[in-house]
Amino acid sequence: MTENAQSDDGGEAVSDEEVDEVLQEIERKRSLTGWAVVLVALIGISFSVFQMWLAAKGFVLSISLPGVGDIVFASLQLLQINAVHVSFGLILTFLLYPGSTGDGPLSRRCIALGSLVDEKLGAEHPVSRVVHAIGSVLAWAFLDAEMDRVTPSDFVFIVLSVLSAAYFITDFQEIQTMRALGLESGRPIQEVFTFLEPIAGLLGPLADTSYAFVLGVVGVLLVLEATRRAISLWLMVIVAVFIVYARFGVLIPQDAAYIDVLSIPELSWPSIIQNLWYNTENGVFGIPVTVSVQFIYIFILFGAFLEMSGAGQWFIDLAYGATGTRKGGPAKASILASGFMGTISGSSIANTVTTGAFTIPLMKRSGYSPEFSGGVEASASSGGQILPPVMGAAAFLIVQYTATPFADVIVVATIPAIVFFFGVWVMVHFEAVKEDIGGLDPSELVDLRSHFSNGWFYLVPIGLLLYYLIIERLSVSRSAWFTLIAIGALIALVAAYSDETRARLGVTFASLFGLTTLTQSLTGEGLFGYLFNRFVQATTAFPALFDRIDGLVAADLTAEGALALPGPQPLGSAFSAAVGNVGTLIILAGVLTLITRPRLDSPLLSFDSAVDDTAKTTADAVGRPDLASNGLYRLGVFVGKSMESGARTAVPVVIAVAAAGIIPGVISVSGLGPNLVSLITTVAGGSLVLLLLVTAFSSIILGMGMPTTVTYIILVSLLAPALTEFGVPLLAAHLFILYFGVIADITPPVAVAAYAASGVAKSDAFETGIEAFSLSLNKAIVPFAFIVTPGIILLRRNPDAASLDIGDKYHVVGVADLLDVGYAIPEILIPVIGVFLGVVALAATVIGFAYAPVSRGERAAFAFSSLLLMAPGLAVSGVYDLLGLVGIAGGEMTVLLDVVLRGVGLALFLFLMAKNRQRGGDPAVRSSTAEPA
Repeated sequence: MTENAQSDDGGEAVSDEEVDEVLQEIERKRSLTGWAVVLVALIGISFSVFQMWLAAKGFVLSISLPGVGDIVFASLQLLQINAVHVSFGLILTFLLYPGSTGDGPLSRRCIALGSLVDEKLGAEHPVSRVVHAIGSVLAWAFLDAEMDRVTPSDFVFIVLSVLSAAYFITDFQEIQTMRALGLESGRPIQEVFTFLEPIAGLLGPLADTSYAFVLGVVGVLLVLEATRRAISLWLMVIVAVFIVYARFGVLIPQDAAYIDVLSIPELSWPSIIQNLWYNTENGVFGIPVTVSVQFIYIFILFGAFLEMSGAGQWFIDLAYGATGTRKGGPAKASILASGFMGTISGSSIANTVTTGAFTIPLMKRSGYSPEFSGGVEASASSGGQILPPVMGAAAFLIVQYTATPFADVIVVATIPAIVFFFGVWVMVHFEAVKEDIGGLDPSELVDLRSHFSNGWFYLVPIGLLLYYLIIERLSVSRSAWFTLIAIGALIALVAAYSDETRARLGVTFASLFGLTTLTQSLTGEGLFGYLFNRFVQATTAFPALFDRIDGLVAADLTAEGALALPGPQPLGSAFSAAVGNVGTLIILAGVLTLITRPRLDSPLLSFDSAVDDTAKTTADAVGRPDLASNGLYRLGVFVGKSMESGARTAVPVVIAVAAAGIIPGVISVSGLGPNLVSLITTVAGGSLVLLLLVTAFSSIILGMGMPTTVTYIILVSLLAPALTEFGVPLLAAHLFILYFGVIADITPPVAVAAYAASGVAKSDAFETGIEAFSLSLNKAIVPFAFIVTPGIILLRRNPDAASLDIGDKYHVVGVADLLDVGYAIPEILIPVIGVFLGVVALAATVIGFAYAPVSRGERAAFAFSSLLLMAPGLAVSGVYDLLGLVGIAGGEMTVLLDVVLRGVGLALFLFLMAKNRQRGGDPAVRSSTAEPA
């Protein structure tokens, strides 16, 4: 270990409190206590229940009772579902994020005003007292300086959020009518709230204004305020500018040079609000929120259940057990652990902090500098959003915007994601060789065999998810729902398992399964349905119950009022029906076992510390501290905590997609889209390379400090049409934008993921960002590679592409394409090998070391070989563009030329590596240091 690489804190482990401080500084969430914590938990769990209900039942909110049928509570439309979804997000935002902490420009000016009045008039002057009294009232209503209380203004915003959602539920017929007649045709406020009729004259202009219009305005303003709190002021400003542009863009002269394309037709405020608030195609409740409802939330919940079950720490230990003893092992383990955690969380910041709390101190202790350690963690963690099978929220938007099955998105995204993590791996290996950093002692690591045997069940949900998505080709929401059931069943099973209870657990499950099969065979009903029917037949008051819920229940009654049973079934069908309920039966078997052994300490299961802390806190709160060690109680806390954690994680995503949806909404309603495509195409001057560079820099700049989802939505609306106009495959264009949106998380000067890593590593934030960006350079080059060579992401151009729409010109390769040797070798195999070798050359360029130090000239040669290996088409296109500037016509990039140039790059790469390896055998050269990067 090099002396200068030793951290100031000696590489000691980071405490949970320090992790919370870093997250608190970045996310700026409140630290609530008491009743507020309970309120957030109840609303969060309700949000998760609502979303799980949607995943299980669709838009019909109903419950199935054995022997009764479906009791339908409501059948909602997409707009209503989206409104409730966003309303939950708004309510939690106003509870979790403070409106003002007193450190903003407005608060500082108010404080300065009070001081100025005191200075001029004196503290006891009546005017000074009035000013301070007003200031105290405003502080009480709006200020949360300690970030630990919910203010009165927050409750006002919450009530308004509830009113906005309630209107969609109770008056949807009026909304449908206004779609044809406009918002002006809606009822005024006093007709909605009849108790206001006597004072209608005091309402002023509101007395003649549609209630729907007022709620629409209030709703949009609530989304903007929630965006300011949960995301950033800059995103709120950008969205607000688009709204103002929709109203006043008509003032831009149509004959003005350069900006004439921004001129739009005149739009009234009611028309704008109707399109932004009462529309599922665009606006607040448009496609992004629909994707959040159907896909994103349920996957966030999937990750929360896995994380709370203890899977995160198990994956980290697995990664260290697999690679910890290798040269530079802690950094390599960090890459694997961050990839595993990225599959669970899909969030760069959360991944960086939670995984980094364990990995960064070990990297520092082994000899990596604090900045490099933080850079490795931030770089690898940001890759979680591009790593299948879960990926980040933007991946689900790709599914919706491109009308591509999620299974195909997984296939397309797999190779570039593997290339990225492989590239970071090679860089940390070269750094370890350069600094002579070894691995950890085996005694510090888990034994892989025993570790895997004790936690293999954590891999089952991920395997099931892939099975449902790729093999069964189920919808994303159904796949996630079935996987959630599997997680619940596995955790219930493992929680009840021990050497003492395994026989009892097996007998209980076998009995439940056998009885279910038997009753299904004899009566056509499962075990629960059979028992319920026996209860119904024995209860004379039950028919009266049907009278009370008449109209809600879908059930068959005989003439005597008893429930009609389906009838006997063949044994094979009965067995299949029992297998279909195996998840429920496993959960019940686990619960029954835990009831008989409440103090059971499962040897295999280790819940996340948040579950144990919550169990202890809640048990103490109800005066039953012994409950904290009750297995069944802890299982219930695990479910509740997972649901609450999922809701908390989803809040910024919900707000981000709601706000970002306004931008494509404005572009659509104003007709700006075609003009923007024309403008961007003109600026690019027919150069694909220039257009890709514009897109890349726009993604990085816009993405600084903003969620990847927001960056993706905005740039897909603005730039994706221009990319496809150049013949770029639709999926490749969307993936290109996603990659550069992710890169923004580790790009200085903002670099939120790198900033989070520096907080854990106690390093310089800017230098950590530089290291993270350098380690992620291959993430910036690989997108260019698959744009010019779509075979890298397994896309093939259709033979009759000229006559097809843009989205149909390419298809994901299948077995037949792979067996087509004339296509697969030159357009898939050779480019993919070239990309993998190219990131090795790039690693030597960035680190300045391979087997021996790399000189400046050799770095340039490695960089050139990397370009030829990874994206020769990009180099050729750039040369043709330069020739075009001097009037020399270029040619076309052919497959033959692509293979030849990759061959040249390979020859140069092998020469450089052989030369470097030869120098590495010389001890004098080997011990010298490389030139600074």
